[in-house]
Amino acid sequence: MAKRRFPAIKSTTILGIRRDGKVALGGDGQVTFGETVVKGKAAKVRTLYDGAVLAGFAGAAADSFSLIERFEGKLEEHQGNLARACAELVREWRTDKYLRRLEALLAVMDAKNTYLLSGDGDMIQPDDDIVALGSGGPYALAAARAYLDGSNMGAKSIVERSLQIASDICIFTNSHITIEELAAAK
Repeated sequence: MAKRRFPAIKSTTILGIRRDGKVALGGDGQVTFGETVVKGKAAKVRTLYDGAVLAGFAGAAADSFSLIERFEGKLEEHQGNLARACAELVREWRTDKYLRRLEALLAVMDAKNTYLLSGDGDMIQPDDDIVALGSGGPYALAAARAYLDGSNMGAKSIVERSLQIASDICIFTNSHITIEELAAAK
């Protein structure tokens, strides 16, 4: 059976980074229906597992909420072990007849780990502890890398400024930004 090509998500921008003992994950607030903006202040990032895990999503809203709920259940089931919860969710997402039709991507982070999750079975741990997804993800990623290399800005400031830049470029991203933070493990 040929591997399903996961559709490009053209509906948001999510960006997470780790810097100087801090973890920040943010997203814009725009929700589109086709070519129309139907909401401007959606919150697409969440804290989970009593504030120990951050999650952000891009894709179909109902699909994303369904996946966040399942992911939160996996975190509870595996006592907050992020890698195990991610692996179990991705396995179930890829193989379950209902779940494999969901069109969304998840970015999840805890104090030590960062993952990008997809319904194709992807559980990617970025080399540089930066995760970006959605239609504005490449713009936010480029901006974040530049700030990480050339500034003293903190994690939250880099996420905020990088998402702002993405919102100036990507028509599916707006400047209503929500950012959640964790203190990273040493």
